[in-house]
Amino acid sequence: MKHLGTVTLETERLILRKTLEGDAKPMFENWAKDERVTKYLTWPPYESVEQLESTYHKYLTDSQHSLDFYDWKIVLKEINEPVGSIGVVSLREDTQAASIGYCLGYNWWHKGIMTEAFKEVIRFLFEEVGLNRIDAVHDPRNPHSGDVMKKCGLSYEGTARQAGKNMQGICDEARYAILREDYLKNKAEV
Repeated sequence: MKHLGTVTLETERLILRKTLEGDAKPMFENWAKDERVTKYLTWPPYESVEQLESTYHKYLTDSQHSLDFYDWKIVLKEINEPVGSIGVVSLREDTQAASIGYCLGYNWWHKGIMTEAFKEVIRFLFEEVGLNRIDAVHDPRNPHSGDVMKKCGLSYEGTARQAGKNMQGICDEARYAILREDYLKNKAEV
């Protein structure tokens, strides 16, 4: 693997980039305060921009200089502000594998934005970083997250019963994954 860190990526509608100093307010307004967004995530809605700045946002801006740290803000070109985030939540060097986590502001659900972002992250991690496997999990009560995974070429591998915990409590985890060989085969067929 060749770690490159959180480099800027671009798609037709999106810019995926590092967290910037001024991002706390749009992050808070666009998704971090919304219970609908955090319902199946592992963290509760933030109560203020200040709380976000002093915890999560500070962690991101401090961590993102590491070459094995991958966390992007999803900036919608149309409005030029972040509407969600996507990143590697765990990385295994020994198996060249990464688990991806993501969230998107409610106002941008069901518009293909997360699928567009995730596909670009998959391309980058396979083609430029050299990963062998990418996976993601979701609470089965949140089937739309699984739909994103399927649209991005990930295959369902199974559901681990009561293996996770989110804002709903202990939950099942439906796991989807794609291998580099699957990705390259799918790319060749297009």
